[in-house]
Amino acid sequence: MRDIYCSFGATAFYINMYASILFMDFIAANRYLKIVRPLETHALRTVRTAQHISIGTWLSLLAVSSVYLILFLLTSWGHVQKPEKSGCEALHSPQLSLVYKVTHSVSMALFTFVLVSLIAMYWGTLKKIRQAQLSTQTTSRSHKFRKSKRNMLVLVVVFCVCFVPYHLVRLPYAFIKPQTKPCMAQTFYVLKELSVLLSVLNACLDPLIYFIFCKAFRAQLSLRKMSDSQKDSDDRGQQRRINNMLSYIETKISTLRRESVT
Repeated sequence: MRDIYCSFGATAFYINMYASILFMDFIAANRYLKIVRPLETHALRTVRTAQHISIGTWLSLLAVSSVYLILFLLTSWGHVQKPEKSGCEALHSPQLSLVYKVTHSVSMALFTFVLVSLIAMYWGTLKKIRQAQLSTQTTSRSHKFRKSKRNMLVLVVVFCVCFVPYHLVRLPYAFIKPQTKPCMAQTFYVLKELSVLLSVLNACLDPLIYFIFCKAFRAQLSLRKMSDSQKDSDDRGQQRRINNMLSYIETKISTLRRESVT
């Protein structure tokens, strides 16, 4: 069971986490290009381009994760756990430990780039919206600016809460933990597990992000509610008609009985 968790489970976890990180950055880039540079970058905001970016992202993540998974299966599957280590690292072979450290170093560099670009793009987008609001002082513009600012703040807060703690702990855990005393190593392990829980929280917050940012999703949800409400109304109306018909039939039968008796 531990082998399955540290191979397939870890691979699925990292694919999901970095897919979330990259797609949140793509959302920020799309909003930035749409608002700050709408004319120069129209070709980059088409459905076809989005499909290519999405496919390329998933294939890249699968390729990188497959290296770790295949190496684990070849060199570490079924090995006895090292008593001086904790977590999945206790199963790692020397080759896999090297790949593990290189992968996390590259991931840390990617995350830092995404974090900086995310903040920079949202800052630039807010400045552009603010300038547009100042040039046309209307209530609707002011409302749109506050709404946009709220949406961007939600995305940045979710991103930082879910992913920043993990990446602050991850590199020290990978490089410093093996050289520390057992008590300090256990502390690193607990911090790492807590940061993993926060990163998994993103899966629960993604629906909130989709609801806030995607008008089509909100419209579809509203239509579904309206459809369910209409269906319930139709069902109630049909039930009333059946009840009225049954009452009418019972009245007719009672009348016929009275006439036959007399």
